[in-house]
Amino acid sequence: MGVPRVYCECEVCQEARHRGINRRFRSSVMLESVDGTFLIDCGPDWREAMERHALRYVEHILVTHAHFDHIGGLPEWADSCRWLNRRGQLYAPQEVIDMILRQYPWLPGQLDMHAVDQGLELAGWHIEGWKVFHGKNGFSYAYRLTKQGYTWAYCSDAIALPEEQKKPLHGLDLLILGTSFYEEKAEFSTRSVYDMKEAMQLLQEIQPKYSLFTHMSHDIDLRCRDYGLPEDVELAYSGRTVLLEQEGKAEQA
Repeated sequence: MGVPRVYCECEVCQEARHRGINRRFRSSVMLESVDGTFLIDCGPDWREAMERHALRYVEHILVTHAHFDHIGGLPEWADSCRWLNRRGQLYAPQEVIDMILRQYPWLPGQLDMHAVDQGLELAGWHIEGWKVFHGKNGFSYAYRLTKQGYTWAYCSDAIALPEEQKKPLHGLDLLILGTSFYEEKAEFSTRSVYDMKEAMQLLQEIQPKYSLFTHMSHDIDLRCRDYGLPEDVELAYSGRTVLLEQEGKAEQA
C-alpha cells in the first residue's frame, strides 16, 4: 500500500513522511530506450511519479493484474489522454482487461486495449507473460522481456511459485521481484507476496545474474539496516534507475 502507511507512526513511516528514502510509491517500472518508452503498471501514485520526473505523457502501459495498487492511476492516465487528444495503449492478458473494464468501464473512450495472451513486441522488446500465484489475492502475471541477448523479468506480486511458474525465471540477467517484509510472521493463508528470506531461497534456485527487490512495506528500512543480501541483490526505491546492458548498448529501467 505504499509508504508511509496513513495509520502508522513507526520509525520508517515517520522518516518517509519527511520525504526520506523510505517514501515509496506503489510498484511500477518505466523502460526508456531509443526504440520507445513504456510503463509496467499504473498505480494510484502515477500522477505524482510523472510530476517527479517532469513527464507529461506516456503512450504505452503494460499491466500485470487488476488490483488497485497496480491500476489505480488508469483513470488519470485516460484523462490526460483526453486533454491531449491522444489515445493511450494498454496491454494486458484478456482476463486482466476484463477485470479492468468491470472497474472502469469508461476507459475505452480514451484507451485502446490490447490482449497479450500470445505475447507482444514493444519498444523492441519481445515480451511473454504468464500467470503466477498471488496467495490469498488470487493471481497476477509476470513478464519476461528479451532484446538483443539481454533477458529480464518483472514479477511484482507472487508467492510460493510452483515449479511450472518458476521456469520462465531461469536464465535471467535481471529479476525484479516483489518482497513485502524481511520475514513475514502472518499465517501463510493470509499472505500474497514473498518475504526477503523466501525470495533469497528462490534466487538460489533460479540463479539470476542480478536481482532487485521491490513492492516493500514499512517493515523495510532503506537507511541503515543490514539485511545480509549478497552483492548481486539490492533493494529498489522510488526513482531508482537501472541500466540494462545489451551488446554494448544501455537501456534504462
